[in-house]
Amino acid sequence: MTTATELFRSARDFLLEHRADYATAYEGFTWPRPDAFNWALDWLDVIAEGNERTALHIVEEDGSEVRVSFAEMSARSDRVANWLRERGVRAEDRVLVMLGNQVELWETALAAMKLRAVVIPATTLLGPADLRDRVDRGRVRHVITRSEETGKFDDVPGDYTRIAVGGTEAPAPGWQPYEDAAEAPAGFTPDGPTAADDPLMLYFTSGTTARPKLVEHTHVSYPVGHLATMYWIGLKPGDVHLNISSPGWAKHAWSNLFAPWNAEATVFLHNYTRFDAARLMAEMDRAGVTTFCAPPTVWRMLIQADLSQLATPPREVVAAGEPLNPEVIEQVRRAWGVTIRDGFGQTETAVQVSNSPGQVLKTGSMGRPSPGYRVELLDPVTGAPGAEEGEIALDLSARPVGLMTGYHGDPDRTAEAMAGGYYRTGDIGARDADGYLTYVGRADDVFKASDYKISPFELESALLEHEAVAEAAVVPAPDELRLAVPKAYVVLAAGWEPGPDTAKVLFEHSREVLAPYKRVRRLEFGELPKTVSGKIRRIELREATAAGSQDEYREEDFR
Repeated sequence: MTTATELFRSARDFLLEHRADYATAYEGFTWPRPDAFNWALDWLDVIAEGNERTALHIVEEDGSEVRVSFAEMSARSDRVANWLRERGVRAEDRVLVMLGNQVELWETALAAMKLRAVVIPATTLLGPADLRDRVDRGRVRHVITRSEETGKFDDVPGDYTRIAVGGTEAPAPGWQPYEDAAEAPAGFTPDGPTAADDPLMLYFTSGTTARPKLVEHTHVSYPVGHLATMYWIGLKPGDVHLNISSPGWAKHAWSNLFAPWNAEATVFLHNYTRFDAARLMAEMDRAGVTTFCAPPTVWRMLIQADLSQLATPPREVVAAGEPLNPEVIEQVRRAWGVTIRDGFGQTETAVQVSNSPGQVLKTGSMGRPSPGYRVELLDPVTGAPGAEEGEIALDLSARPVGLMTGYHGDPDRTAEAMAGGYYRTGDIGARDADGYLTYVGRADDVFKASDYKISPFELESALLEHEAVAEAAVVPAPDELRLAVPKAYVVLAAGWEPGPDTAKVLFEHSREVLAPYKRVRRLEFGELPKTVSGKIRRIELREATAAGSQDEYREEDFR
């Protein structure tokens, strides 16, 4: 009888074997679909047995560091699981985990899996109002957070177990010290089997346009689903992987937990309070980072520095979270001799579309469907598949393992997202004759100007080609003649000052590189509003634009 571990390993090894052969990987890959599976018990503990290779390596800002082997991580999580069970944590209990990049985060994640508890990841940037929402809608039974964050829960009602991690003094009244888990018995015995469709994680989305949705994943949809993410990154056993992402968001689980440990690679982290490109590159060199993933914001900050400071660039570099602009990709290629490969996915899924190793890259394209994903473009009018440009959707007749169960507690929203036999992403893409997909924008971000359809991403990419622009966001601005015109909010690179002279330069650049109907017609300088996960809150920019601003510049004033 084939075990769940053997099914998982076989699928993983197939992708490793064909990591640079997309055609074979896409045609030949089939998802392992075990009836029962617990990634912590059936995979991590198995690969950890007698394995002293480093599983987790964290370097702090002050230079201190910690390394934990796979064998140690397995043993530590056993003790934490036993201790949490003594504290009353049971199968399907909701556990809100609000920790930073610290060893306890990984221990807790594995321990909760072993107990079949449901983890609600939370960033430490959340305030009491956000926490009240999560505790209430998430029906939280237990909270695990850093000692310095416990005060945020003073005004968060609920009968939940309170566990505090770290701190030099005794925890606040009512909070139990996590450090006691080190004295718990070794060796963990599960209470029972873990069904493949048992809930594992509940993610509150970042809420760029509306109230955060509650995304439910199972014991296979993320652990097994991220075999596709492992393939996209190009991970293999022995790699040292650095992913810059804050705990609490899906991308952290993607690339700081499941994908690297699926590949038996080391997770490397460098904690810092303020981004320092030179220090980051020095630590990457020292740790021997071979694979690197960062969001577009970090890539844009990196190219403002001297990239040649990195003596040994990673073998694989990728970006996710938002589309990466071609100018950034080109600057990194010139400096490091490697090409940043885009990937597209959501909290609701693993990576759906990507430029994986070995594929021919097309400038501006986010690649082709990941192994195990059948991606369609739905016609915006008829909803029929096969459009050259339309909403990116997943065919549910071949439902990928790496797709959420649904939006927890919201059957109407789930039904809407899954209507007509397709999971609808809400993102617009275009497909060329070779099957490559190009990101156009969120369905609610694309707008019309003079009856022409405008993709904000295309205009933002054009602006970023200019050396003055560090970041840009484009939204529609009301216009009596054209209905709407593109307005750009721009964050300037070092050495450039906001004012009419810089505005004139950028309007001239827009006229040079964009078709007349796409040109930026209005411009404003300043910081971009973002969610705590780093995504641009375009809804705020649209609202500000509709209200009007005395700080904007108009193209017609510079003719």
